[in-house]
Amino acid sequence: MAWRYAAVTAAFCLSCGSAPAEPVDRDKVMAALPRLDAMAQQLVADRSVPGLAIAVVHNDQVVFLKGFGLREMGKVGAVDPDTVFQIASLSKPVSATVVAALVSAGVVDWESRIADLDPAFRLHDPYPSAEVTVRDLFAHRSGLPGSAGNDLEAIGFDRETVMHRLRLVPPSSSFRAGYSYSNAGLTAGALAAARPTGQAWEDVAETRLFKPLGMASTSARAVDFISRADRAALHVDVGSGWEARVQRNADVQAPAGGVSSSARDLAQWMRLELAKGQIGGKRLISAEALAATHEPLMARGTNPVTGDASFYGLGWNIEFGRHGLSWGHAGAFSAGARTLVQLYPESSIGIVVLANAFPSGAPEGLADSYFDWVFEGRQRQDWLAAWDGMYGALFGPAGTMAKATYAPKPAPSPALPLAAYAGRYRNDYVGDVVISDKYAALTLELGPKGEQSYRLTHFDRDCFLVYPTAEMPDTPSPVRFAIGPDGRAESVMIEFLDDNHLGTLARVAD
Repeated sequence: MAWRYAAVTAAFCLSCGSAPAEPVDRDKVMAALPRLDAMAQQLVADRSVPGLAIAVVHNDQVVFLKGFGLREMGKVGAVDPDTVFQIASLSKPVSATVVAALVSAGVVDWESRIADLDPAFRLHDPYPSAEVTVRDLFAHRSGLPGSAGNDLEAIGFDRETVMHRLRLVPPSSSFRAGYSYSNAGLTAGALAAARPTGQAWEDVAETRLFKPLGMASTSARAVDFISRADRAALHVDVGSGWEARVQRNADVQAPAGGVSSSARDLAQWMRLELAKGQIGGKRLISAEALAATHEPLMARGTNPVTGDASFYGLGWNIEFGRHGLSWGHAGAFSAGARTLVQLYPESSIGIVVLANAFPSGAPEGLADSYFDWVFEGRQRQDWLAAWDGMYGALFGPAGTMAKATYAPKPAPSPALPLAAYAGRYRNDYVGDVVISDKYAALTLELGPKGEQSYRLTHFDRDCFLVYPTAEMPDTPSPVRFAIGPDGRAESVMIEFLDDNHLGTLARVAD
C-alpha cells in the first residue's frame, strides 16, 4: 500500500496546486515561535479563550511547550504544559495509534472483521454486519449515520447499551460507499480490536501507548481526568463571558472522544507519529501498521476555511494544501473544549493546541498562522477570524432558527387536558419514556432509569417544548403528540432524539 499512497500523494499535490513540502530549516521553525507565543498570549488577554496549551515538535525534538491563561475562569490556577485537557475527537487519531500498535504486534489486522472479533456486534443490515472491518469503522465508511448513538449517550445509556442498539439505526449510505463521521462506529472498531487481548480498551490504550511513551497524565477514563488537580475546566459563553457550566463524561465513546491529555504528553505522541513508529530511536510500532492510518481512503471535499483537498484515513484527516501533505484532526465538545493536532510529515514538524472553550477557532487559527510563518515567512490571512467564524456558525444559525420557529404565539391553540398526554411510551431504540402530569405540568422522564427529566412548556395544541442542551439553555426543541380516536395521545415524537427517525415512541398500555 505504501507505493500507492506515495503516488496518490504526489498526484494530489500537483492537482491542487501545492508543491510537496520539503524539510524546513530549524532557524525558520524557531523564528516563528515568538509570533506564536505572542498570538496565544493575546488571545488569552482578549478573553478569546480562558486557557491554552501548545506544543511544537520538529525533527524529533520538542521545540515549544507552554501554557497560557487559566484552567478555570474566576479561579486561581494557570495552564501549564502538564495541565490535562479533555481532547474530544483528537482522541480518534490517538486511538488509531493504539490500534496500530495492536496491528504491529499481530493481535489484529486492519482488515479483521468485526464479526470475527465480536460475534455479537450488528449493524442494521446483514451484509455489512458480516463484512465490516476495523478499517471500515476507523474510516467512517460502514454506513452508520454520524449521529447514531450520540443521543442515547446524551440521555445516560451506558456503552454496552449504545453499542447493542446501533443495529436499530438505518444506514445513511450503502456499505463502503459513503463517508459518515461516527463516534459510535469508531468506538465499536476500537473495542473490537481490543477484544483479543482480554483487556478493557482503556487498559489497552495505557499499556500499548501511554506507558511506553511516558504519557503519565493521559487516560481514556473520565475518573482519571477528574482526579487530576491540574486539569482544565470546560467553558461556554451563554452571553456573559466564559463560564465553566457543564461537565462532560465521554466514557461511552472513549476511543472516539474520551481521552484526556496534556501538551507535554501529546508532544511525545507527535514525535512517534512523525518518526514512523519510533521514539528515541526505539521502535514501538511498525512503520507499515502506522502508515495505514495515514492513507487517504474517503474523500471529504475541501477544508471549509483553507480550501485544501481533504480526505479521511483511519482516525486522521489527510489534506493536500498550500504547504503540502498534512495529517491532522480537530476535537470539540459543545460543552466547552477545542483541540487540534496538525502534522507535516515531509517536513517533520507538528503542533498540538488545546483550548478549554467552545466555540473557538483558536487552535486552527494559531496552527495555520504558525505554519504560514514557518513555510512562507508571512501570514496569508487572518486565520483566527476565519476559523472563529466557522465554529461560531456551527450552532448559531440552528439555534436562531429554532428560537424564531418556536417563539411564543399570540393566540396558541389550547392543549388537551394534561392527562390526555400523560403515560408511558416506548420504542426499542430509546426505550421507555414517561410523560408525567403529577405536578400540574407535563414532565418528560427518559434514560435508563428515567433520571433525565425535562419540563414541557406548551407551544401550540399538541406541541410542547423542551430545552435539552445545557450549553444552549435558551434553544427549544419540540415534543409532538399524535392524538388517537379516544382523545388520548397514542404516540410522541421527541425531536432531539429523532436525528435518525427513531424519536417516535408509541404509548404503552396502562
